[in-house]
Amino acid sequence: MRFAIYTLGCKVNQYESQAMQSILEGQGHTLVPFEEQADLYLINTCSVTAVSDKKSRQVIRRARRSNPEAVIAVCGCYAQAEPEQVAALGVDLVSGTGDRLAFLERVQQEVRRHQPLVEVDDALRRTGFEVLPAGGLEGRTRAMLKVQDGCRNFCTYCIIPYTRGALRSEPLETAVEQAKALAEQGYREIVLTGIEISSWGAEWKDGSSLIDLIEALCQAVPELRIRLGSLEPRTITEDFCRRASLLPNLCPHFHLSLQSGCDETLRRMHRRYDTARFLESCRLLRQYFDRPAITTDLIVGFPGETEEELQTTLDFLAQAQFSSMHIFPYSKRPGTPAAKLPDQVPNHVKEERAHRAAQVARQLEQAYLASWIGETLPVLLEEEKEGLWRGHAPNYVEVRVRAEGCWHNVPAQVRITGAEQGWLSGRILTDQSGQQTFNLG
Repeated sequence: MRFAIYTLGCKVNQYESQAMQSILEGQGHTLVPFEEQADLYLINTCSVTAVSDKKSRQVIRRARRSNPEAVIAVCGCYAQAEPEQVAALGVDLVSGTGDRLAFLERVQQEVRRHQPLVEVDDALRRTGFEVLPAGGLEGRTRAMLKVQDGCRNFCTYCIIPYTRGALRSEPLETAVEQAKALAEQGYREIVLTGIEISSWGAEWKDGSSLIDLIEALCQAVPELRIRLGSLEPRTITEDFCRRASLLPNLCPHFHLSLQSGCDETLRRMHRRYDTARFLESCRLLRQYFDRPAITTDLIVGFPGETEEELQTTLDFLAQAQFSSMHIFPYSKRPGTPAAKLPDQVPNHVKEERAHRAAQVARQLEQAYLASWIGETLPVLLEEEKEGLWRGHAPNYVEVRVRAEGCWHNVPAQVRITGAEQGWLSGRILTDQSGQQTFNLG
C-alpha cells in the first residue's frame, strides 16, 4: 500500500505522525509525498484555532482531489472536536486523538473494505498513556520523545483539554528505555514533548515531577542532548533549577508560556500565574544558568484587551528579556469560553498590535544574539543550504558556518563571529574528529 501523511499543528501531532509512519513502514507499506497519488491519505489535524480547522479542511479536500478513489483517514484534534464536520467532507475514516494503534488497524481494514466509519471516543474519559515508537523524520539529528498527554488547565481560549483529555504520563522506566533506543539509532538530541509536560507524573499523586524524569533521562543517555518542550512558569522553582543545573547534557533553553504580560488579561485567559511569578521564573533560570535562552508565546488582541493592557504587555516583554518569541493575534475558537467574551478586538487592531509586539521581539532577540559574539558554542550541525552548514547550539539558536565536506549530525565547536537576523554566524574550531583546531572561515 502506498500511503501519504500530512501533519498540522504542534510537536505532539508531529510525534504521533512519525510514529504512525514508522509502524506502517514496519508493516511493509510505502510512504510517498503527499502531492503524489496514494492508496491512503492520512491527515493528522489541528484545532487550536478556527484558522487551524480551516487549514485541516483544505488539506482534506486537497487529498480527495489528488485521488478520488483513495481512502482518506483523518485523526487529530479537529477530528476529535468536530467529527461530523470532518465526515461531511467525504472522509472514509474519522478518528480522534486516542488509540493510534487501533486507528491504524482500522485504516488498513478501510483500504480493503471501503466502508466509511466515524469512531471518536470521549477524550475526557481516557486513562493510561499510549506508548508509541519514538523517533524523528529521516535524516534528522534530533528525535522527539512524547512523555505526556492531556491537559488540566482549561484556559478560556483553548479547546485542547477537551480534545486531548485528562493528564496521562509515560512511565519513567519506559521513557528511559525509549531514550536509550534513540541513542542506539544514532540520534544526538532528544526533545521531550507533550501537551503539558510540566504536569508529568501529577496524576500518580506520589510526588513524581518533571525534574525526576529529566534527571533520569539525562543520566541514561549522557552522550545525548536533552531538550525540553514548552513549560508552565510554575515548573521553574528553586529545586527544579538547582537540580537541572547539575545536568551537563540538559539544554539551557526554556520555553515558558506567557500569552500576556498583563495580569488582567491573564485572569481573563484563566492562566494559573501572574506576571510577578513569571518574572521569578526568569530570575531563577538566569541565576542557575549562564545566559539561558528563555523563549515564549504571546497572544495579542485577546477579548477585552485595551490599549493600556497591550502597553503593559509590551513593557513586560522588555523586563523579561526574551531571546525569541512566537506572537499570535487572538483567533476565536468556537466552543471555548473566550469566544463568548464581550469586547472582541477587531482583526485590523489585532494585526497592528501583533506588528508592534513583533518589533519589540526582534530587538530583544537581536540583543540576545549579539551577546554571543566572540564566544565559543558547541553546535550540532544538521544540514547544508546555500553553501553554509546550519545547526543549533544548546540554547537552540541557529548557527551557520562555512565548511567543506559532510557535517550532517556532527557536533562542532564554533567561534561566533556575527549576529544576523535570527541566527549567528561563526567559524568551526574543530575538525570532525574533534581533535584538531583549524579555521574554515
